[in-house]
Amino acid sequence: MGRFQQVRASVQRAYQAGRDSVRAARAAREPVAVAEAPAEHFQPVLPEAEPPPPPAPVHPSTTSRDDADVPYSLRISAAWSWRLLVLAIAVYGLVRVVGILRFVMIPLAIALLLTAFLSPAVGWLLRARLHRTFAVVVVMVCGLAAVAGTLTLVVNEFVSGAPQLSNDAAKGVRQIQDWLRTGPLHLSDAQLNRYIDEAQSWITDNSSRFTSGALATAATVAEVLTGAVLVLFSTFFFLRDGRKIWRFIVRLFPIGARWRIDDAGQASWSALGNYVRATVLVAFIDALGIGIALVIFRIPFSFALAALVFLGAFIPIVGAALSGAVAVLVALVAQGPIVALIILGAVIGVQQLEGHVLQPLIMGRAVAIHPLAIIVSIASGVVIAGIVGALVAVPLIAVLNTAVRRLNKRRPPSIPPGVEVVSTRQ
Repeated sequence: MGRFQQVRASVQRAYQAGRDSVRAARAAREPVAVAEAPAEHFQPVLPEAEPPPPPAPVHPSTTSRDDADVPYSLRISAAWSWRLLVLAIAVYGLVRVVGILRFVMIPLAIALLLTAFLSPAVGWLLRARLHRTFAVVVVMVCGLAAVAGTLTLVVNEFVSGAPQLSNDAAKGVRQIQDWLRTGPLHLSDAQLNRYIDEAQSWITDNSSRFTSGALATAATVAEVLTGAVLVLFSTFFFLRDGRKIWRFIVRLFPIGARWRIDDAGQASWSALGNYVRATVLVAFIDALGIGIALVIFRIPFSFALAALVFLGAFIPIVGAALSGAVAVLVALVAQGPIVALIILGAVIGVQQLEGHVLQPLIMGRAVAIHPLAIIVSIASGVVIAGIVGALVAVPLIAVLNTAVRRLNKRRPPSIPPGVEVVSTRQ
């Protein structure tokens, strides 16, 4: 073999080695199944079909394909609707239960109000080293004595002033009859007598209604007496064992929620106490102002009307207006229209002082409630439990408002109350 052939063979071997190395590297990059498959299994590469269209965008709030086909606004409206419906059913059920148990719930609510008002006095006696039970007894006896004394003065004033007021009312009726004869109506004596006879016959025909009403009143008196006894006993035990009762209620909740419940309860109780004491102070100022005006103009039942104004002030907005109207009516019957207008001016002035000065200054922002919420709560209380419901409605709304605000604002600590922490240090 010549030199030229040797060079040619060397070049071919080098070329073949290079191709073998390239094929080995290419086979290493491809999948094993493809590299090991025989040639007859390979199919020709066909052009790819067009990809399917992407699915419609789905809102994060959907849980299935059906939800995606329903408009978002309709889904949100439906979600709000059934939740509000469940809430309305729950509220209706609660109102029904309260209505059924109103003869128990109302005395308990009044007892809570009295407890919030009297608890500072019990605290003062406890700081004076008195036993809790004795301190509670002293406070309740003093409170009952104050109520009994006030009722005695009102009854005595009514008994002494009723004849004079009856004579004034008779004079007023005669004046009305004279006005009907000589006024623009020009009614004759025969027409007046006919109207009076019709009124008397109506009273005679409806005497059964009055009798049944008297029986219902007797039943109501029995219910009131039973409720009063329940109020006294409940107030006594609330003042003596209130903290124990609250701790027992808190332990009924899960451990992780006890701190939040206790914090909201303490804040609500403080708000209730502030509300009751501020309302008593405002009512006293209203009764004092209107009572002074009644005494100056010698209106009958001055003390009784002042006591009525004091009680009416516990029903915001409505109570003050009604009690003031009664005072103006008595002044009209007793002293005539001019004095009645003066008393009306005094009532309006005191109410303006209450609404613009006393309420913002004394109540403060701790139990501030919108006037619309007050009106709605009073109307609901009247529908459910009458006058007592109107009396209890506003402090109940104040307590719920404070509790909800506190539950949404505060966060529980790392260790809830009621959990014992064992130290590992020796």
